[in-house]
Order: sequence, then C-alpha cells, then structure tokens
Amino acid sequence: MADRLFDPLAEFRLDDQVAVVVGGANGIGRAIADAYAGVGAIVAIVDRDLERAHGAAAALCSAGATAEAYPLDVTDSAEIERVFEGISRQYGRFDVLVNSAGVALREPAIEVSAKDWQTVVDVNLTGLFFCARTGAKKMMAAARGGRIVNIASIMGVSGGGLYPNASYQATKGAVVNLTRALAIEWAEAEIRVNAIAPTYVRTNFIRGLLDQPELVAQIEAMTPLGRLADPADITGAAIYLASAASRMVTGHILPVDGGFLAQ
Repeated sequence: MADRLFDPLAEFRLDDQVAVVVGGANGIGRAIADAYAGVGAIVAIVDRDLERAHGAAAALCSAGATAEAYPLDVTDSAEIERVFEGISRQYGRFDVLVNSAGVALREPAIEVSAKDWQTVVDVNLTGLFFCARTGAKKMMAAARGGRIVNIASIMGVSGGGLYPNASYQATKGAVVNLTRALAIEWAEAEIRVNAIAPTYVRTNFIRGLLDQPELVAQIEAMTPLGRLADPADITGAAIYLASAASRMVTGHILPVDGGFLAQ
C-alpha cells in the first residue's frame, strides 16, 4: 500500500521550467504568461510591444515570479533566432513555447490587397512556423524534449459567416494542420505540439467586434454556453498542454469555444 496518495494536480505544475510566450504582452498571451508563472514557470514574455511586455514582466516579478521581457517581430526570422538563443543562454533551458502572436484585418475577400494578405500570412503562419522551428531546435539541442502550444482559432476549422475574414481563417486553418505535421515530425525528439482553438475572447484583438452589440448578441446566440470567452478561460487548456498531465497528447487541436464547434 502506498505511503501517501498520488496527487494528480502536481502534474500540472511547471516549476522552474522556462516558458516562452510569444505575443505574451496582451490578451490571451498575457493571460497564459500569468498562468504559467502561477504554476511555477520562469516566463519569457516575447512581444513586438516591448513597453507592454516590460509591464507584464514587472507585474509578475512584483508578485514573486521570475519573468523577463524580450522584443520580437515574428516576421523577422533572424531576430527570432537571436532572441531565442538569448533566452536559452540566459536560463540554460527551453521547455515550453506558446505561439500567440496574431493579426486579423477582417476585409471582404475581393477587397484584400496583396500587401494585407501577406501581412496576415507573415504573422499568423510564417512567423508561427519560424518560432516553432527555432524553439524546437533549442529543445532538441538540450535533449529533454519540450512542448509547443499554438494558438489557432475556431475559425481555423470553420468558415465563419458573420463577417468576412478569409485571410485570418486561411492562416488559422494552416496552423491547425501545421500543428499536426510538426507533432508527427518531432515526436521522436519528445517534443509535443498541440494547439488551442479559442472562440471569440474578450480582448483588444476583437475590440472592433465588441463595439457592435448586435454582432456580439449573434455570437452569443451561436454559442451553446451563451457567452464569449474571457482570457482566463483559455489558461486551463494552456497549462494542461504545457504540463506533464498531457504527456500522451500531441497533434491535438483543443477547442475552447463554449460548444461552438460541437454543433
């Protein structure tokens, strides 16, 4: 008989592990960074908005966590290499990577310019790929495995319909299948790659939608749980996918959507 009961909640801890949150200064990324710090991780907040990243890191440090801010434009692959190398050298490890940087232009397909299309692709898909690849190389070099959590969207597995947003939907759909492809390719290196597909989350990212009460009412009516998500609603899934609790989970797309995709 065991001397003490097994505590499954301990499996969700990230004590002393280095978690790199790209897009961690705002919205979903900020909520995930805070949550990871809360379960013991050392958090690297990586964002183009360095001022907000510094503020987020300072708030965590004042609460007793270890966190630091790093500037990064995910459309610059050389900068990704430089920043990730600096994080690896500073902490001596690279355990978890969250890819949360994103952009949405919400334009009718026939009006999307080549420049706008490329902007969305560069941030949502190409930037995510290069962050994932660079992070995986650091994990492989350490030979300890690792976890990558991509932020996809319900629009990556749905055609939407409430307003035009083809460039966003196309890139998030690509993130869904890229997640699966990388999970298979990197499984031998014990790097697990999963994605979260959130519903509409009350952040500045969808500020333009939140300013339209009739549209918000439509979204709520289409959601079985009857509401939009808050950033904190995403953090449980992010902790699970980054922790030992999900050790047998890879290549999975986890909707956090109030039942939106179950219909």
